[in-house]
Amino acid sequence: MKFAVLGAGAIGGHVGAALSAGGSEVVLVARGSHLAALRASGITVNSPRGRIHADLEATDDIESIGPVDVVILAVKAYQIEPIADKLPSLFAADTAVVTMQNGIPWWYFANNGGPFDGRRLRSLDPDGRIAATIAPERIVGSVVYSASEIQAPGVIKHVEGTRYSLGDPARGISARTQRIADAFVAGGLKAPVESDIRIEIWVKILGNASFNPISALTRATLAEMCDDPLVAGLVEEIMRECIAVAGALGIELPITIERRIEGARRVGQHKTSMLQDLENRRRLELDALVGAVAEIGSIVGVPTPALDHVFALAKLLEERTLAT
Repeated sequence: MKFAVLGAGAIGGHVGAALSAGGSEVVLVARGSHLAALRASGITVNSPRGRIHADLEATDDIESIGPVDVVILAVKAYQIEPIADKLPSLFAADTAVVTMQNGIPWWYFANNGGPFDGRRLRSLDPDGRIAATIAPERIVGSVVYSASEIQAPGVIKHVEGTRYSLGDPARGISARTQRIADAFVAGGLKAPVESDIRIEIWVKILGNASFNPISALTRATLAEMCDDPLVAGLVEEIMRECIAVAGALGIELPITIERRIEGARRVGQHKTSMLQDLENRRRLELDALVGAVAEIGSIVGVPTPALDHVFALAKLLEERTLAT
C-alpha cells in the first residue's frame, strides 16, 4: 500500500519510518527545516527498540503526490481545516484517511447511530468544511499511545509506546482497517483493531483533558503532576467529569481513574504535547482536548465546571503567549 503521511513530525514521522521499514511505500509531508533535513538525509528515529532510518520522498506540496491508498492525517486538529481543500487530490475511490489527532475527533458523531448521529461539533469543525471534504466512509479512527519528540530536524526521539489503536466510526472490524493494521504491525508497531474506537478515544481523553492543559498552566511533567496532591486532586475531578460525559453517551470505560493516573506516573518526567507546544510558542490543541469535551457535555446535559475553568485559563495563557 501507498501511504501519504501529512504532518511528518514526532508521531507522523515515526509512523512513516516504521511503515517504510515494514515494506510500504511512504511519502512524507512536512515543512521548514524539518522538510529540508528529510530531503537531504532521510528520516531517523532513535528508539529504545532500535534505530530506524529511511530515505523517503518528502514534500510540502500535498497536491503533487497524487492518489494514495491511505492518508495518515497526523497534523494537529486545528491544522486540518486550512489544508482541507487540498486533500481530495490524494483520494482514489477507496482511499482511507487515518485520523491521528489527540482528543475528540471532528467526526465523533459520524455514523454513530442514536439521537446525535451526524451532529457537528462546532468547536472542531465550525463551518462543516472538514466533514464536507472527508466523507465518513473514508475515516479510520486512531488513538495514539506513543510518546515522541523531534530531537533535531529529520531526527525523532521515540520515548515509549508503540500502540496505535484503529477502528471504523461505524463500528465493527472492516477488512480495509485490518489491512492498514497489518501494515503497521509489519513495521514493528502495535495496531489493535477495535470494534468501537470511541471507547479508546474516551480512555485517552481522561489524560488529554486533564494532564495536557494543567501541564501548560504549571509547566509540570506527568510525574510531577501525579505526585502533587493538590494537582492530582484536580486531575481526578476533571477525569470524573469526562467519565460522566462519556457515560451519558452510553460509553463505559474499561479503566479506573487510579489506573489512568498510575499509567501517566510510569511515563515519568515527560512533557505533554501541549507543554511542548507552549514552550515552542505554537498554538495549543485546547479545542480538541478540552473544549470539545465541554461541548459534548452541554449537548448531553452534563456539567463540566472543573474542565471549563481549566479551559478558560489555558485559553488565556495561549492568547498571551502567542501575542508576545
